[in-house]
Amino acid sequence: MSAARDVLPLDATVEPATQADAVAEVRRAHASQTPLYTIGGGTSLTFGLPARDRGTGLVLTGLNRVVDYPAGDMTITVEAGMTMAALAAELAREGQRLPVDAAQATQATLGGLIATNFSGPRRYGYGTIRDYVIGISAIDGRGTPFKGGGRVVKNVAGYDFCKLLTGSLGTLAVITQVTLKVRPVAQTTALVSCPVPSWPQAETLLAALVDSRTTPTAIELVSGQHWQNDSTTAVASGMIGRLIVGFEGSALEVTWQREQLAREWRELGVSDIDDHADAAPQRLWNVLTEFPSQPAALTLKANLRPSAVAAFMELLRQLEVEISLQAHAGNGIVIARFAEFSPSDAGRILVQQLQPAAARAGGNVIVWSGPSGDLTRQATWGAATADAALMREVKRQFDPLGLLNPGRFVYGAL
Repeated sequence: MSAARDVLPLDATVEPATQADAVAEVRRAHASQTPLYTIGGGTSLTFGLPARDRGTGLVLTGLNRVVDYPAGDMTITVEAGMTMAALAAELAREGQRLPVDAAQATQATLGGLIATNFSGPRRYGYGTIRDYVIGISAIDGRGTPFKGGGRVVKNVAGYDFCKLLTGSLGTLAVITQVTLKVRPVAQTTALVSCPVPSWPQAETLLAALVDSRTTPTAIELVSGQHWQNDSTTAVASGMIGRLIVGFEGSALEVTWQREQLAREWRELGVSDIDDHADAAPQRLWNVLTEFPSQPAALTLKANLRPSAVAAFMELLRQLEVEISLQAHAGNGIVIARFAEFSPSDAGRILVQQLQPAAARAGGNVIVWSGPSGDLTRQATWGAATADAALMREVKRQFDPLGLLNPGRFVYGAL
């Protein structure tokens, strides 16, 4: 856990071997009023505000067992410390999968993915992790274990703790066990792409996909230095980026959709169309999935109206020439990696330009990773919202002493 110690102010770490051990550790921390930092694979430790209170690291990678897997019911129950790669391997043995992309899958844990609500390119076609969590077991800040949902898809009893804990950055409870609904592995996967000459053309192509006869799994618009350096996504000089559309399903339906999209693009004047179906499409899927996890001086994530994606990316390109951008364009998500960024730029770039632009586009901008220790709460999470008081009250109900990942989430410094 040397990486965790580099980021978190840890006096010690504990590694529970069972869920009962985890309960005991949280109760011990509550009794001694010791801050507790939940640690999974350590892939998102710089997400959120910096931890300032010294405490104990609760390492959950030992909770990695399959609890129940009735494959015929298309559900699986596993402990939250299982890595996404191990989960994928377990499901693949039954021809099934969790269709949620995870960067650094050999390290990232299921609990960590839920806590950060990370999603990748397949979000457009399949949704996010919160759409697949149907049951959850967790421990609140007092050390009291609780459950939500169940082990069957149609379970609707009780409060929806599954969605409440998703994206809470481990500040409400320690997730120990999860039940997921899963899907069959797609028979065929393919990507089709084209270079984009201008931002207005990007808007035209994205708008056309709304009325397309195809049903994409992913709609990705990429631009900037990172993509220019990759042989698969590189575009000719003068182009602003590349539009990449993914399809999955049976061989027949994927072939039809690839051909149909090519016809629609040609009608819009696109002549340079690349079909990645026969050129190792999995590599391109992986490149798209891993982009947010690559090192950068600063990585931002914007959530916008899909119609505002191209304009927001154009603004980012104007702010820094060397920036690298990826948009899950159909969902209105833009990820920006700055090659250079000084904390002194935060006020001018983040607070004065990007956050107001995102607000006008019906969304917000947050810092995914970067020099978080030198950034304010507003620069990291944006301006306080009207529901701030409600969020603080929910936090108090689950963690009255404020011991779970203290100060890191959006309400940490309100």
